[in-house]
Amino acid sequence: MPQFDVYINPSKKSHEAYPYIVDIQNALISDITTRIVIPLGKLSHFRNEQMNGLTPLIEYENEKYILLTPQIASIPSKLLKNPVGSVEPLRDEIIAAIDFVITGI
Repeated sequence: MPQFDVYINPSKKSHEAYPYIVDIQNALISDITTRIVIPLGKLSHFRNEQMNGLTPLIEYENEKYILLTPQIASIPSKLLKNPVGSVEPLRDEIIAAIDFVITGI
């Protein structure tokens, strides 16, 4: 499973607000049964507000989303069937947001 692939959120409860999730786990850690993911939330669902550095804006499929870095989670890898895209070009922004959560800088 390539890092930064985008998947449809398998959760029926949160799918409307968070239609996609981004797999951020490095492929070197592929032997475990879970994947570390961050949801993509529709910007409009969050009153068009974001927190610079923490929730970067991501345009995907002609819609604006925010990477909800504070909601980082792990899910069973078997729930991630087929990627629908990739946000790998935004790697630096995603890693910076994760770094901000951990270090505050």
